[in-house]
Amino acid sequence: MGLPYSFTDFYGKINFTSDNGSKLNLSAYRNVDRAKFQQTSEYNWNAWGGGGKFVIVPGQSKFIIDGGFSFSDYSIELREGDGRPRTSEINGFNGNMNFSYYFPTSEIKYGIELGGFATKFKFYNDLGFAVTDNQNTTEIAAYFKYKGMWLDKKLLFEPSIRLSYFASLPAFQPEPRLGIKYNVTDHFRLKASGGIYAQNFISTKSDRDVVNLFTGFLSAPEGQIRNTKDDIIRNPLQLATQAILGFEVEPARRFKINVEGYLNNFTQLVNLNRQKVFSTDPDWIVETGKATGVDILTQYDSKHLSVWLGYSLAFNTRYDGTIDYNPHFDRRHNVNFLTTYSFGNALNWELSLRWNLGSGFPFTKTQGFFEQLSFTGGIDGDYLTDNGQLGVVYSDKYNGGRLPYYHRLDLSVKKTIPLGINTSIDVNASVTNAYNRENIFYFDRIRYQRINQLPIIPSLGISFSF
Repeated sequence: MGLPYSFTDFYGKINFTSDNGSKLNLSAYRNVDRAKFQQTSEYNWNAWGGGGKFVIVPGQSKFIIDGGFSFSDYSIELREGDGRPRTSEINGFNGNMNFSYYFPTSEIKYGIELGGFATKFKFYNDLGFAVTDNQNTTEIAAYFKYKGMWLDKKLLFEPSIRLSYFASLPAFQPEPRLGIKYNVTDHFRLKASGGIYAQNFISTKSDRDVVNLFTGFLSAPEGQIRNTKDDIIRNPLQLATQAILGFEVEPARRFKINVEGYLNNFTQLVNLNRQKVFSTDPDWIVETGKATGVDILTQYDSKHLSVWLGYSLAFNTRYDGTIDYNPHFDRRHNVNFLTTYSFGNALNWELSLRWNLGSGFPFTKTQGFFEQLSFTGGIDGDYLTDNGQLGVVYSDKYNGGRLPYYHRLDLSVKKTIPLGINTSIDVNASVTNAYNRENIFYFDRIRYQRINQLPIIPSLGISFSF
């Protein structure tokens, strides 16, 4: 029968360099992805774009100029049997220029950034109400960052500030930030950082999906929006404060441990109104949220062997003014194990292993089904003979269920064949999902049918570098 999805990806890059270190990189891409399940649900992803980065190194100077420009277009469409397609499209541009000054124990960096994007969004909630939003927005920002070594180079001090102006709202938002690292000894370091963050960008998910493949993107909607205290907000920016505290330690030669704990306080998050029942109800609400957790990374590196082991413990909650819930991306446990072994006379053979485990994402369970009548005939319609669509009765606890654990093992071996100065051929053989784990990709709630991700897939690739 074949796989229910397909991928077509093109990518190209050109590099130009000069003798003094100045360089220019140009790149472009085109992606077309499809997924179709049981002839009832069809996903389409399309993306294309391009851009470039440049670095200018003036002769006999202590500063560097760098920057970049890019443009992109991304669209996604989900068509299901209910005849109500969900669509989202975002396209835009971005350009920036940065100036860096270097001193013996410090550096200063500042720059400007200009961007703009247009979004088109159409969505239907559980009761069939259409939510549409088309926006155009332009943003301009400037930043300043200082990085210096103090106290005999034991203290790294990095304050910065970003000033953003969102023209479409309009809104001005200062974003101060601070990073600190203190070298207690040569093998033990403490670090901390924090700041205020803002963005004029929203992503949306549907309660109807057990596995969320459709993500809608849009800028902050226009009109009055009320927060969880029923107050009209000043502007619909996404606002958050963040704090991180951690340490780095090297208990043995070639062995490192990095531990970081974090707290993100989301003071303002615009989201679709899941409680909308009547057409007069608002399409958008403001939520608050918190994200807390700890990330642990252990690393061992030697001439032949490299081993990385990472573990993340995370807790994400949201409050919409009525209930506390876990958002769709709340993954409690995540483990990544990666090891690479190099061998051969010139270390031109490389054997790699990667294993990933993640706990299940939340979803809303199904309580039952009913016939949902649209009453399109108005007052003269006969609900006894009309044929409705199949409606779903969802669990009272939003996102109260959990998908099964995800885990997968990938193996690869690579042989590098040198052909001359800076010229070589790499031959790579790999196996994806080596023990054929059945990880969920899509679930049809109505038919109670499950589609899994990739089975065992061997592959062979050849690349030429010059």
